[in-house]
Amino acid sequence: MKKRATVIVLDSVGIGALPDAADFGDAGANTLGHIYQKRGHLSIPNLLKLGLGNIEGSLLPTVDNPTAAYGRAMETTHAKDTTCGHWEMAGFPMKIPFKTYPNGFPRALLDEFELRIGRRTLGNEVASGTEIIQRLGDEHVRTGFPIVYTSADSVFQIAAHQDVIPLDELYRICEIAREMLVGEHLVGRVIARPFIGTSGNYTRTENRRDYALAPMQDTILDELVRRGFDVIGIGKIEDIFAHRGISTADHTKNNHAGVESTIGFLRRGVGDFIFTNLVDFDMLYGHRNDVEGYAKALEDFDSRLPEILDSMSDSDLLIITADHGCDPTHPGTDHTREHIPVIAVMGQGRPVELGTLKSFADIGATVFEYLTGDEWHCGKSFLGRL
Repeated sequence: MKKRATVIVLDSVGIGALPDAADFGDAGANTLGHIYQKRGHLSIPNLLKLGLGNIEGSLLPTVDNPTAAYGRAMETTHAKDTTCGHWEMAGFPMKIPFKTYPNGFPRALLDEFELRIGRRTLGNEVASGTEIIQRLGDEHVRTGFPIVYTSADSVFQIAAHQDVIPLDELYRICEIAREMLVGEHLVGRVIARPFIGTSGNYTRTENRRDYALAPMQDTILDELVRRGFDVIGIGKIEDIFAHRGISTADHTKNNHAGVESTIGFLRRGVGDFIFTNLVDFDMLYGHRNDVEGYAKALEDFDSRLPEILDSMSDSDLLIITADHGCDPTHPGTDHTREHIPVIAVMGQGRPVELGTLKSFADIGATVFEYLTGDEWHCGKSFLGRL
C-alpha cells in the first residue's frame, strides 16, 4: 500500500504567543486558549483526544492518554502572514520577510497604480475589510473607484462591489497590482475582495482571489512534483504557492467544502500529498473578532475529524496544524504572532510529546522524508519519533 501524507492547515488557529510576539504588538496572544477562556467551553473532544490540549501553553483541557503525537512549532521567518507561514511549512523560510505598510502605501505607488487601471482609488489605509466596505462602500458605488487597504500583514487588498466592478475586471486590476508589487515594494499577496449588498449592509462574497508570488526557492512541493508525486492543493494552497508544485488543485472556498474535498481524495486514494487550507477560521471569524463564530467553526471541524481519520489507511500520515494566529480577543483585527499546533497521526497512532519544534519547516521535512525516504535541506524531520 502506497504512502500518503495529508497536511490540514487550520488557518490562523495559533496556540500561544511566540517569544518575540511583543515585537509585533502581540504579547500574550493565544487564539485557541483565549477562545476557550472567553467562551467558557469548547466542544472539541476529537482534537483533545489526539492531544491538542496537552500542547504546552494551549490553556485547553488535557487528556491522560493522547492518541497522537502533539506539540507546537515556532516560526523562524520574522512575519505572521499566510504566505510566509505556508512557505516555511513547505521548507522555505524567508530570510527577509515581505514588506508591510502600517501607514498605507506611498502616494507615488498609488498614482502609478491608478494610471495603469484607469481609475482613482479610495482608502489606502490599514483597515478591517468588513469595516472599510461599510464606511467607503457608498462612495465606491457612486464613483466606481476601488477600495485599497492593507493590514499588519504584507497585503495589498482591493475591495469592489460586484455590480460596480465585475469580477473579471477586479481580477484584472489585481493582476496589475501584482505585477507592480515587487522589488522595493515586495508585497506577499494581492487580494481581490469582492462584496455585494446595499448601503449599510455590504457583505463580502466567497469570490476572493489571492495573488501570491512564487517562492524564490524550491519547496517540498516543487521537488515532490519533480519526482513524480501527485500533489493535491485544496483551498487557497494553489494561490499561496502561485500554482507551482501543485499537480491538482481544488479551489474550495470554505471549510465545509475543504473538508469534503480532503475526505473525497483520501477515500478515492487520489494523491500522494494532500495539502489543505481551511480559511474560514481566519477570514470569517479571526479578523472579525468573532469568538462565538470561531468556536463553532472549531467544533464543526472537530465533528468531521472522525470521517477524516476513517478515510485514512494504515500507511497514511496526517498532520493538523496552522500557519499563524488571529486571536479574536486580542486588540485589533490582524494576525497574531503565535506558535502553531502540530498534531501528527500515523497508522494507529500513539502518544508522543513533540515539544516545541524550532521551525514550521519541520513539518515539511517530515512529510518529505515520509514520502521519499530522503532528508529535506531545511527543517528537522520528526518522523523517527512517530
